Amino acid sequence: MKVLVTGAGAVLGQGIIKSLRMANTSYYIIAVDPDPRAVGLYWADRAYLVPLVTDPSYLDVVCHILQCQRPDVLLIGTDVELPIYAQHKSELESRYKTRIIVSPLEVIEIANDKWLTYEFLSMNGFPCPKSALPADISQILWEWNFPLIVKPRIGARSVGVHLVKNEQQLYQALTRVENPIIQECVANASQEYTSGVVVNMEGIATAVVTMRRELRDGNTYRAYVEPDAPFNFLLAKIAENLGGIGPLNFQFRVEQGIPKIFEINARFSGTTPVRAYAGFNEVDYLIQHCVLGTSIPAPQVRAIAVFRYWHEIIVEPEQLKQFTNNFKHATTTINKHS
Repeated sequence: MKVLVTGAGAVLGQGIIKSLRMANTSYYIIAVDPDPRAVGLYWADRAYLVPLVTDPSYLDVVCHILQCQRPDVLLIGTDVELPIYAQHKSELESRYKTRIIVSPLEVIEIANDKWLTYEFLSMNGFPCPKSALPADISQILWEWNFPLIVKPRIGARSVGVHLVKNEQQLYQALTRVENPIIQECVANASQEYTSGVVVNMEGIATAVVTMRRELRDGNTYRAYVEPDAPFNFLLAKIAENLGGIGPLNFQFRVEQGIPKIFEINARFSGTTPVRAYAGFNEVDYLIQHCVLGTSIPAPQVRAIAVFRYWHEIIVEPEQLKQFTNNFKHATTTINKHS
């Protein structure tokens, strides 16, 4: 079965490829990325360079690859690519007979914007940190207690996140963060969790795997899988209410036994391969479900600890040069015919 994975240079894209290699199914992996130094390109059976998703030619180049390779399924390895595939999903699937595993555009918009995430959770009665926009700062100073969190509404991996302990730090953080949101600081780092939720094509959350995590540079670098976590039923309910399809990721801290969700990702997460190590390979199961119509099994995971570390691959200069030359030729051909 052919699988095309985008974002082969991102932690997320690399995690998808790792999960594919761990599966019992034999997959032919096609990886794409804008950078010839992307590690995931060298793990794949076939690799292509593509423009940045913001480039007007991005979709044309991807369509050229779909036309040539005709993969059975396409998996998305970066946040920034989610909207374009959600928007063009039906068209691409019809034209190339490639299944694209992606949530509806409105779900991605909610997940990408932390204020919209808060509005969705609070309006539906789901637990989450109190949140506000800078326009309400006088009310915040009157009613809330420090410390507080200031972060970008659009962002990931803890980039631009500030823990502020007084009014002066709050105002300083608001000047440094573009389009900020202010949230209460709940619990502490030792009570932070990440959960992968798998929603089938009928919109039913069939699997939830939760792990406690420790962060470094915004990414999970130590994870402790908790089988049958008490939060799993609630997370499944939230996923179904949101209307996501395929993989969803919830990040939260637990305060007095209540999981307060501060981030939703409408995609696979960087901890996807960790769940595969624990016994639930959501990438493999979702592909089998979407392409072959098989049921997604209930998770049977082990209570393991996973510690991450740096690793290396060796790339010869000729390989880098070949990628660049092939990319120039492909885009020239596409431009001549467009």
